Formats: sequence, structure tokens, C-alpha cells
Amino acid sequence: MSFVKEFKEFAVKGNVIDLAVGVIIGGAFGKIVTSLVNDLIMPPVSLLIGDKGFINFYLPLSEKVRQFVETNPAASLEEARKIGPVFAWGNFVTEVINFFILAFIIFLMVKAINKMKRKQEEAAPAVVAPTQDQVLLTEIRDLLKSK
Repeated sequence: MSFVKEFKEFAVKGNVIDLAVGVIIGGAFGKIVTSLVNDLIMPPVSLLIGDKGFINFYLPLSEKVRQFVETNPAASLEEARKIGPVFAWGNFVTEVINFFILAFIIFLMVKAINKMKRKQEEAAPAVVAPTQDQVLLTEIRDLLKSK
């Protein structure tokens, strides 16, 4: 079998295509969760902790950044990163929240899929064992065939 033919058979198998679809949908879904956290959850949190915004909490790690932050107290994380290294703990906490929300939603989706699979398995007709009459008739048929 040629390499190209073998690769083609591999690529069109259902599992590979399902995986590709899952990755694409997962990427889009990740953006939705990021928007949920950044645009809906964190703004009210930022109101409670200050106007700077939770994602913009960081510690300057160089004297150059420290001086920049002292002269620009409302400097964003992106502005400070352009100057030098920072310890961006607010951004990290935001990403952790993103992860937990995404993991919880995926858990709910898997749980729902498993529930549907169980219902399908329960609804599948059970194989009925042949009755004694059917077994006897099968034996008679087999005996007649052998003669």
C-alpha cells in the first residue's frame, strides 16, 4: 500500500475528522468563555477592587518598570510589558477562572452526552432467546439437512 493511500485512509476515518471538528469547536468555545470572563464576570469584580481592572494587577520586576508605574499609576499590563518584565498575577488568576469555567461546561456536556448514550442503550431491543419450540424446530431442520 502506498504511503499516500495509507495516509488518505487514516485521514478520512471518523475519529480523525471528529477530532478535527472537536478542536475547531473547542477553540471557538474557548473564545466564548474568555469573553464571558473578561467582559461579563471581571468588570463587576473590577468595580469591587478598583478601576484598574483585575487583569491589570501585576508587580514590576525591574527598576525601569517600577519607575514607569510610579509615573503612570493607571498603566495597563500591556503597557508595563512593553517597558520590561512584570509578574502578571491578575492575568494568571483570570486565566485560571477561564479554565475552571471551561472545564465545568465541558463536564456538563460530557455528562449530558453520557446520559443520552445510556438512554439509547436502554432503548435498544434486547436479544430474545429462542423459545423451546424454535430450538426443537431448528434441531429437526438440521437433522433433515444432514440426511
